[in-house]
Amino acid sequence: MGQTPDKYYQINGIQQIGIGVKDVHKAWSWYRKAFSMDVPVFEDEATANLMTRYTNGIAESRHAVLALNMQGGGGFEIWQFTSRTPNSTDFEILPGDLGIYAVKIRVRDINRAFNHLEKLGAEMLSPISKTPNGVNAFFLKDPFDNVFQVVEANDWFLENSSPTGGVLGVMIGVSDLEKSIPLYRDILGFSRLNYKEEGVYPEIPGENLTFKRALLSMPKGCNPGAFGALLCPAQIELIEVKERTGRPIFKDRLWGDLGFIHCCLDVNGMQNLKKKAAEAGFPFTVDSQDSFDMGSASGHFGYLEDCDQTLIEFVETHRVPILQKWNLYLNLKKRDPKKNLPKFLVRLLALNRVKA
Repeated sequence: MGQTPDKYYQINGIQQIGIGVKDVHKAWSWYRKAFSMDVPVFEDEATANLMTRYTNGIAESRHAVLALNMQGGGGFEIWQFTSRTPNSTDFEILPGDLGIYAVKIRVRDINRAFNHLEKLGAEMLSPISKTPNGVNAFFLKDPFDNVFQVVEANDWFLENSSPTGGVLGVMIGVSDLEKSIPLYRDILGFSRLNYKEEGVYPEIPGENLTFKRALLSMPKGCNPGAFGALLCPAQIELIEVKERTGRPIFKDRLWGDLGFIHCCLDVNGMQNLKKKAAEAGFPFTVDSQDSFDMGSASGHFGYLEDCDQTLIEFVETHRVPILQKWNLYLNLKKRDPKKNLPKFLVRLLALNRVKA
């Protein structure tokens, strides 16, 4: 993205989805079994001093784990307040409510994934059916009331015996589809339009209402950055409900409360991205300015809000542990950001795997 060094930045994929939970260990245990999110990048207890804009001016303490599935895709940042009890919504979150409604999980075999998750006690919200672009998918709810859409995918980093891969994307409720598309398409690099249409979709959980939907994805083969190959091409689906008013999912709640708290993109060229976003009317609301420690990892992070105040996080990774037991770290600040790390180095992350 961008044509000159003073404007260049790149989006490498969805790094992780933040999930606010009541008990980080209980949630991570289920996500290891369900989605093979069993390779920790960091586990950290700290005070979120830079996020007071979204925590009522109070620096709250938290315990977080960033975990990956080595088959490919983004990870989960499983996030628990330790200084307060997290709040839930006082209503059932429905498709079209404003914010991250569902996280998309990539799979190879949709029937195997369905059976696997049903046996683990997930609440199956829909049968296997076709998306508007003809892909097999189904919806489920985890034991913590979070909704996931499981989707067959073709892009992978490794092959193993896990029934699922990592994060493929997110479904975000918006109030105005046409107004929302430019941020994700023109600024954030989800430039490929897979479909844009309006109709009634029986596979979407809840009432049979009319929705406007647009599925945007990263161009195939466009995953630069150190971990781009592991993250795989991602997608963002925007959804607008037509026959009721979408409710803000995090209205009167804090970042870190229960549910999907942000979508985090892995980037290079943070300052240029910040400038481009501000010029388009999406200024950063949080900026760590420089390297920020996250336990065993470090990086530069920032946030912006989309048209409906859904939080999009950006992380430019500076240091990441490869073999934590032997204190082996990679310093990424001097690497060519356009090149993926050698596959054998990324595979070493699996030596940190935590058993389900």
